[in-house]
Amino acid sequence: MNATPPAPFTLPRPVGAVLARLPAYPGSMLLVAAINFALARQLPQDVKDILQGKRLAIRVRDARLGFDFSWNGQRFAPSAPQANPDLAISANAQDFLLLAQRRQDPDTLFFNRRLVMEGDTELGLVVKNALDALELPVLAPSHWSPRAVLERKAPHLLRQLPPLPSFLKPRP
Repeated sequence: MNATPPAPFTLPRPVGAVLARLPAYPGSMLLVAAINFALARQLPQDVKDILQGKRLAIRVRDARLGFDFSWNGQRFAPSAPQANPDLAISANAQDFLLLAQRRQDPDTLFFNRRLVMEGDTELGLVVKNALDALELPVLAPSHWSPRAVLERKAPHLLRQLPPLPSFLKPRP
């Protein structure tokens, strides 16, 4: 964790008002695609068993966006918006980003009421503990540079590329 996280930021209300007009299902499809790509294979089987059939929701308060999904036994799948999911996790966009980057501790956000879990608290603890146990470089910019993606997905193609110019190389 970074010792000094950035000051809390909330999206301006007009931005949230515009985002709230977006249809929910496409956003849920994009979120589950990212979660499946980055996390689903890393989840332990006992966590997958607990998640089976559970309705989950991510609520981005300041963006006024909601993402609803469930675990179908093999992967996360989007679902229609749910009034009462089994577990809903709410925070502002910046706090979710800081969590994903591991620059902020979920317990700190929870106790400062910036992260809220509603519904099945036992399920919430299972999810939190499972995420804490995973290696998650998923939102680190260096993880998503074209070269890093190629190194993971097609190392044989990388050998055919010319070297990166110095201004494009990741900083240490």
